[in-house]
Amino acid sequence: MAIRHLSLQDYEEYTALVRESAELHGPWMPGRPITTREAFESYLTRFEQPLHEGLVICLRDTGAIVGRVNVNNIVRGTNQSGTLGYAAYASTTGCGYMTEGLGLIIQFAFGELGLHRLEANIQPANTPSLNLVKRLGFQREGYSANFQFINGAWRDHERWAITIEMTGAVAIPETSL
Repeated sequence: MAIRHLSLQDYEEYTALVRESAELHGPWMPGRPITTREAFESYLTRFEQPLHEGLVICLRDTGAIVGRVNVNNIVRGTNQSGTLGYAAYASTTGCGYMTEGLGLIIQFAFGELGLHRLEANIQPANTPSLNLVKRLGFQREGYSANFQFINGAWRDHERWAITIEMTGAVAIPETSL
């Protein structure tokens, strides 16, 4: 597995994966699926801001996209945290790609991005997603009623998080003199 930033060159492959996975993602994903060039370009614009990172998980040998992950709402200063949004695709679910790929994202977030904490908010009925974060060492921290508007209604979510210390690494905060 490999991770890289999403780019304009990914339009065709990305939107084809989104279309093939519409039924899989329908109950869980906020907003309209990104299936047009205009929507894709707008989505990419979001990652020009320092508050969001848009990445894809790819097969190392072919470069084929097997998942996507956003690190959203990055907070700097004394928090150094971000919120994960991610999706597997219908043609690649059940292969372990998201476990390995999200593991790489965690390393990237705690390494290159310098974050200390990552959070994932997951609907209680989304068992595959809950199992994914459990495998990666996230701990359940709470329950948020009516947390996010998805598929026409406000949906409850469980809040899961991981910190750099939970991975066995040690975070040393930068100090300013």
